[in-house]
Amino acid sequence: MTISQKGLGIIIILAPFIFTGHFLEESPGFVSWFNAHVSRGITTRLFWSVNVTALVITVIITIIELSAPSTVSLSLIILWFSFLMLANAIFHITGAIVDKHYMPGLITAIGLYLPYYFFVVIRLLKTGIVKIGWLILLALLGSALMLIHGYLIIFRGSRLF
Repeated sequence: MTISQKGLGIIIILAPFIFTGHFLEESPGFVSWFNAHVSRGITTRLFWSVNVTALVITVIITIIELSAPSTVSLSLIILWFSFLMLANAIFHITGAIVDKHYMPGLITAIGLYLPYYFFVVIRLLKTGIVKIGWLILLALLGSALMLIHGYLIIFRGSRLF
């Protein structure tokens, strides 16, 4: 069986749409939420540019996986999705718990990011292409910056980038 037969296949096409759904949920209120927590706040323009960049990266990784599936493309997916979806979902959930109310992006973080991320991870593990040790290492590496950034925002009132 080839990687394309055992890999993610067409399911990867959902990634940019899931990201866009999350962005659309958080965009009306995230800048205000962020600036209420961090003295060195962000502008709407910065918020948009960061998210457009993230969408472009997601599309590029999707195209790579669709056109040339390999262990490298799957490793990139784990790294990026761990940053974009897993760690970001943890950030939104933690922010809502600490604030004791809704944080912009919380619904799609829980309802889209986490189910999709774990579906992808479980599918990769079932194929045997990616071993659990490698997956955990990639997930930790991929999520580290977002987890640190989220911690600084929520608990220290600062930011990493």
